[in-house]
Amino acid sequence: MTPQAIKVACSNCNLRELCMPMGLSGTDMGKLDELVTTRRRIPRGSPLFSSGDRFNALYAIRTGFFKTCVTTEDGRDQVTGFQMAGEIMGLDGIVGDRHTCDAVALEDAEVCELPYGRIEDLSREVPALQSHVHKIMSREIVREHGVMLLLGSMRAEERLSAFLLNLVQRLHTRGFSQSELVLRMTREEIGSYLGLKLETVSRTFSKFADDGIVEVKHRHVRILDIEALRNIVHAPACR
Repeated sequence: MTPQAIKVACSNCNLRELCMPMGLSGTDMGKLDELVTTRRRIPRGSPLFSSGDRFNALYAIRTGFFKTCVTTEDGRDQVTGFQMAGEIMGLDGIVGDRHTCDAVALEDAEVCELPYGRIEDLSREVPALQSHVHKIMSREIVREHGVMLLLGSMRAEERLSAFLLNLVQRLHTRGFSQSELVLRMTREEIGSYLGLKLETVSRTFSKFADDGIVEVKHRHVRILDIEALRNIVHAPACR
C-alpha cells in the first residue's frame, strides 16, 4: 500500500508520551516532528509488513490493533504478539535488514512511519531518543520472556488470566476502562498466542463466566473480579 503523505506533528499527538521520549526541549521536539513525515492507513486484514520485506522504518501505531505472526515449518500461522495504539512495531527487522514476521491489522488502523536511518541520525543529536529506542527494545525482550513463561509453565486458566490482565492494563494506560474491553482478536488467535487449542480458550472463558470472574458477550469482555484473575496467576503451583 502506498503511504499517504500527511504531515504529522509528534508535539500535537495525544500518544506522544507513550511512543516518544518525555521532557524534550522545544528544539528537540521540533526535530522529532521532522522525523515523522508520513502516515499510513492499513485496512483490516491487510499487512503493514510481511516476513522477508526489506526493513526501512519503525512504525508508531496511532489507531487500531495489530497482530504479529510467523509461519511454522508445517505451514501454520503462529501468533507472536498483539500491538495497540502508542506502541512501536518493526523492531524485528533491525538485526538482519529484513522483517522476520508478518504484521497484520486486526481492524482499520493508522501508523506513523519512522525512517530508521533518520532515527539513527537524530539519536546522535537527541540522546533521549536513543535511550528511548533502547527502552523499547528492552521492553520487547521482557515481553518475550513473559510469553516463554506463559507457554512453558502455566496452566490454561493462568495463561488466559495473565493475557486479560496484561491487555486491560495496557488499555488502561491509554485512558480506557480497567474493567471492560473489546477483544479485537479471535479466540483462535488468542489460542495461537497462548499455546492453547481454540476449544480450551472457549472452555476457559466459559469457566471464568460461570465463576463470576468475567462477563462475556461475543467479543466484549467485562471483568467482574480482577482480584480473582490476579489470584489465578499468582496461585502457588500444585506439587
